[in-house]
Amino acid sequence: MGNTGAADLLATWEAGLAEASVGRALLLHRTARPDLDAANLPVLPVGEREADLFALRRALFGERMQVRMECSACGADMEFDLDAGEFARSLGGTSRSVVRVEQDGWAVEFRLPGVADLTAAARAVDPRMALLTRCLVSAVRDGADVGAGDLPVPVQRRIAEAVEAADPGADLTLNVSCPECGQGTRAELDIASYLWTELDAWARDVLLDVHLLATAYGWTEPEILALSPLRRRYYLELCADV
Repeated sequence: MGNTGAADLLATWEAGLAEASVGRALLLHRTARPDLDAANLPVLPVGEREADLFALRRALFGERMQVRMECSACGADMEFDLDAGEFARSLGGTSRSVVRVEQDGWAVEFRLPGVADLTAAARAVDPRMALLTRCLVSAVRDGADVGAGDLPVPVQRRIAEAVEAADPGADLTLNVSCPECGQGTRAELDIASYLWTELDAWARDVLLDVHLLATAYGWTEPEILALSPLRRRYYLELCADV
């Protein structure tokens, strides 16, 4: 886990204000994995990135995640808790980056997609074929190399199944039963967006603390951020009592 001090987190938040969701997710991933070169992060398997972000969320804000969603059947508001630590442990990091498929005389090697692959494929006219082309390592039939466009549908389907099995964390979908009507609602859990929302709220609260303490005591921002959260809260309570 990276440096999660207040000053560093504020710098990450400030940089993310000018970014779209993809850029913000990358900034969060850099915070979670400072041990890796930033250029390598977008090509990591998606499930590995999700595990890293759940671990970062746990380190910053604890285990308990509150989630709210609307029932797709009756429209009722549903609220429930998730365990960030459990997600981080269960997803883990995949031990391989390439899957191998053999079917009907085909021998295929396919790289597990990363965020960069998904982003680039989404801009293509045919995203499925674009992703297949980007991540195909090799495809051999009767001793001859072939391209992604020559792969038959059953082989493509088998590749998709192998990728899902190797990197299950790439698609986190919740299936929640409504307490009002009993119907199930499926929804994607986007940990990057969830974590950014929390970081944004935290950053704005911290900046308010800085403003109040700087006004009351004349301290600089670095001096205030160097205080532990507990001491900072105590000084704020003293200000309120004046």
